[in-house]
Amino acid sequence: MRIGMIGLGRMGGNMARRLLRGGHEVVVFDVSKENIEALAAEGAKAAYTMESLVEQLTPPRAVWLMLPAGKPVDDTIGTLEGLLGSGDTVIEGGNSYFKDAVEQEAMLKKSGVFLIDAGVSSGIWGLEKGYCLMLGGEKAAYEALVPVFKTLAPEGGYMYCGPPGSGHFVKMVHNGIEYALMAAYGEGFEIMEASPYGQHLDYAQLSNLWNSGSIIRSWLLEFAGSAFSKYGKLEGIKGYVQDSGEGRWTVQQAVDTGVPIPLISAALFQRFRSRQEDSFSDKLLAAMRDEFGGHGFKKKAGGQG
Repeated sequence: MRIGMIGLGRMGGNMARRLLRGGHEVVVFDVSKENIEALAAEGAKAAYTMESLVEQLTPPRAVWLMLPAGKPVDDTIGTLEGLLGSGDTVIEGGNSYFKDAVEQEAMLKKSGVFLIDAGVSSGIWGLEKGYCLMLGGEKAAYEALVPVFKTLAPEGGYMYCGPPGSGHFVKMVHNGIEYALMAAYGEGFEIMEASPYGQHLDYAQLSNLWNSGSIIRSWLLEFAGSAFSKYGKLEGIKGYVQDSGEGRWTVQQAVDTGVPIPLISAALFQRFRSRQEDSFSDKLLAAMRDEFGGHGFKKKAGGQG
């Protein structure tokens, strides 16, 4: 198939490469001319404007977006709405909010353009191992693009999830689960590090051990082992953890539907906490303990006594 790819960062660029290696023709566009030329050197068709990208595709056209969620996606879909025609399809693969996908699908549908919302998981390893694809939208549009999905995904690695928004919805929940799993590994290793046994344990070796037949083996644990191999006991790493937004949306969805998710919500709030140093709430806790129990508190250098 011939397909357009807009957004050639770490994910989009490697997705274009995997499609090229799978025998597809790929027309590429990015705000970075260097990214376009790098893919063109590997066999892609270069487009330096979105108009040029659309012109190089044959109806029914398919254009895959791998852009940051929010305004970049909104603006690009707005531009494509005026360039594409009835029967064409936009595949939106960013970490977008599922409710936005529902609205975008309804907008494009007025022009006869389909939207497939594609939740994509694999991180930077997709070129080698394939991309896990969670796909929502019109079933007919999905079925027409199955050859593309088969090329991008490993065996059994793509799934039609249902109507518009369902692909991003499933990916949102996927990321919420990821938050909780990562937090559990982090807590487990911290318990060991705080124990008398921590100084004797090789955490990279232990991660490999647990990935050899243990019921808690996982790809995330492989990443933990790789990090321990590179950075030892992580002394040089600051414990500041960002979030992409999907954990927040998962918690909000649980609130909206009355579903208790203590693990995922705690993992999200732990990430917020990681960005605080000497938080105001902790200062108040220390002061309160001193007031009711005379426990005292630690003072900052140069602080008032």
